[in-house]
Amino acid sequence: MENFERLDGKRLADDILRFTCVIAASIIMGVNYKIFVTAGGLYPGGFSGITFLIQRIGDQFFNIHIPFTLVNLSLNAVPAIISYKYIGKRFTLFSCVAIGMSSFLTDAIPPMPLTQDILLICIFGGMINGAGVALCLRGRATSGGTDFIAVALSERLNIDAWNYIFAGNVCVLGIAGMLFGWDKALYSIIFQFTSTQVVHMLNPRYQRVTLFIVSKYAEEIYEAVKVPVHHGATLFCGTGLYNGEEQKMIYSVVTVDQVKEIARTARSVDPKAFINVVRTDQLIGRFYTKPND
Repeated sequence: MENFERLDGKRLADDILRFTCVIAASIIMGVNYKIFVTAGGLYPGGFSGITFLIQRIGDQFFNIHIPFTLVNLSLNAVPAIISYKYIGKRFTLFSCVAIGMSSFLTDAIPPMPLTQDILLICIFGGMINGAGVALCLRGRATSGGTDFIAVALSERLNIDAWNYIFAGNVCVLGIAGMLFGWDKALYSIIFQFTSTQVVHMLNPRYQRVTLFIVSKYAEEIYEAVKVPVHHGATLFCGTGLYNGEEQKMIYSVVTVDQVKEIARTARSVDPKAFINVVRTDQLIGRFYTKPND
């Protein structure tokens, strides 16, 4: 009974943290749309960019104002259903909260331009948008649309898919350029590129690194870290050329956010452990990724 209560308490705390991240991310993205995106006449990419594009088509060609919430929720319906079935139920539910909240705020908040400098709008708007998306991902959810696709590709193919999604967004921006002029479309690409790089930098879940841990107590180190990180490793035996002592080396590939925990544990087992961290750009083969719930 005590263990169940402890698990329930831990899950409640985790849900509160996730919900807080999702709400904060939604507010950031909604406000950012009104401060930077609307002020600059930009298209932020993804389904939000398509929604802004549809709104502008309605305003300019049909003299009809289409609510952002209506279009964005409609576009995200099918990806959300697919995500619910294949990625995770709770992941999708938290994502729906983010989509609904950010959409509502985009309609409810009036435009609040801070600057008319289009380059500043692109760079700082993109940075803030990327921070909002990364915060949403920290809450194990997405802001919807192409983010669902990025998460699915990253988990299925063991790749960091955000740059591929950026390439797809450029195609949407190309349509905007043909309809409404290339200036805003090209500036929107700068906005989207900045946002993508911030997400890539702040979201370590799909970034891999290779660890080389040299220690006489390699087996003990692996026993201490294998359960929390849930990754396999390979043991090499050799001789240190500096002093001629026998040494062992653990070789393993882990995610960026696991490095500090592994290094701290390894140094607690062997304070003299030598740890080399190497960036891994591509990985072929089995790699455990904690599934979204």
